[in-house]
Amino acid sequence: MPRTRRTRQISEEQHPLVHTRDDSSDTSDSHELDDFDVEDAYKHAALSPSRSQRRRSQSLSTLISWPARSHSNRLRGPWRWIRLLKRCSIFLAILLLAYVLFTPILWPSYLRRPAHYSGRNEKGEKVFIAANIVDEGLIKGEWGKRVAELVELLGKDNVYLSVYENDSGQKTKDALQGLKARVDCNSSIVSGHIDLDHFPSIQILPNERRIKRIEYLSEVRNKAIEPLTSGSTGMHFDKILFINDVIFSPKDAVDLLFSTNVGSDGKTQYRAACAMDFINAFKFYDTFASRDAEGHGIGVPFYPWFTGAGAGISRKDVLQHRDAVRVKSCWGGMVAFEAKWFQGQHSPPHPKNKKDQDAVEKSKHVVKRIESQKEVGMVPLTFRASPELFWESSECCLIHADLAAMAALDSEIPKSRQDFDSGIYMNPYIRVAYSSESFAWLEFTRRFESLYTLPQSWINWLASRPPFQPRRTANAGDIVEHREWVYDGPEYKPEDIDDLEERGVDRPQDLIAKIQQNGHWTTKETKALPGGFCGGRQLLVLKKSWQPGERMWEKIAAPPGASDH
Repeated sequence: MPRTRRTRQISEEQHPLVHTRDDSSDTSDSHELDDFDVEDAYKHAALSPSRSQRRRSQSLSTLISWPARSHSNRLRGPWRWIRLLKRCSIFLAILLLAYVLFTPILWPSYLRRPAHYSGRNEKGEKVFIAANIVDEGLIKGEWGKRVAELVELLGKDNVYLSVYENDSGQKTKDALQGLKARVDCNSSIVSGHIDLDHFPSIQILPNERRIKRIEYLSEVRNKAIEPLTSGSTGMHFDKILFINDVIFSPKDAVDLLFSTNVGSDGKTQYRAACAMDFINAFKFYDTFASRDAEGHGIGVPFYPWFTGAGAGISRKDVLQHRDAVRVKSCWGGMVAFEAKWFQGQHSPPHPKNKKDQDAVEKSKHVVKRIESQKEVGMVPLTFRASPELFWESSECCLIHADLAAMAALDSEIPKSRQDFDSGIYMNPYIRVAYSSESFAWLEFTRRFESLYTLPQSWINWLASRPPFQPRRTANAGDIVEHREWVYDGPEYKPEDIDDLEERGVDRPQDLIAKIQQNGHWTTKETKALPGGFCGGRQLLVLKKSWQPGERMWEKIAAPPGASDH
């Protein structure tokens, strides 16, 4: 059958009501009409919608589905951004996880000590070790054991050990005598008594005088170095090492003494070098005595410890992993000094060799130059306190300020080529702790310290660190104006003192109110002493009574109105 005819038949079968016309004869047309079934046509018409019906159906479908399609189009944009944000978050989380995992491996903080850290006293230098300790458990245990090991590393002929404690009881005395038997070196281990009635005192309330805590601590520390400052040891020393009641590594102590900031000649180049002390595995402890290279207070006490205030010199030194971080003061539980500043004019009666004789003569020359100046306090160098009311400075900070002031008077000492370099350094490689548990973690936790850098900076900003220090920029000898508290109440009369138990203990707010009633702030012109950067507005005094094991001092807030600027 021809193609056109077949097509027509198909079309007619599908649409019987649609009449097509071709060139066939009338006979064919009549035949098709005869075969036409009206009933079937109506059935097809009912089952097959017409063109107009299809159009109406399509229009209705479009009308019904239009809101859904429109809503889908509107959501497509936000969902695309949500998916993108989700992918970015996952990617950043992976990067952060990789950074956290690889930082301890690739960029640990102060983990790998410099190659010259040997833990040996290679030049046989003489060391005076000073300590104040009252804990019998530490003396008999870890502390005493480590001190004995340190003496062995330094060489027993190179060491003089001086330990002083006062009024701590018979058990402490017995423990110290046991320590004396354990260490094989020259020593002065003393259990003494300090009469508080002979201390300078201050008056802030009628019929009540108090002793400043820093006055007491200064006296105790000076007792520990008395064999050195008095010249009674018969030795000339190169270094002094102060050790608090801390857990430390004897090898680290030797490296602090002889490896910190070593020059090209193999000799140490510092006036003082401090370790870092930790109250737990992460937190630096001694913020009271620590000041950065520009005199600012410490930041949040986690790595890198300092703030970016000013030029941020100390913080930059830490981030560069220097073993001599420039600071104005520090203590850190263990600190080494050049001994010449503490020996003063005192010298051994018979120096053993020419080296000792030369050192003694040089020391005498330096002292004579310093003594001719009236800007600085007593020589040899000793610990002191600030006598001012409601202005406290750590004795461990003031000792560095006095040292820097004394050194500045000596023309023979070469001036530093670096800014803000006083010759006083903090060595973060050397760390100590106040418990064996914390000390055991220090080598591990320093691996992760680089992770703290950015969070510590944010927290410093949120916590307004460093705090404002009104006397930070004052230099020793400058004529300055200070706000000082003046007591103007009734004079102290010992016979009129109320019994403490009857009177009770004042609440802080009541105490401040009483203080305000008996004094006032005034502006005073005075000559600045070294260490203005050390101080802050507070008063630390010994309690009028305390129980064994209880803290023997208390803090009193400054009355309002100081108006420091």
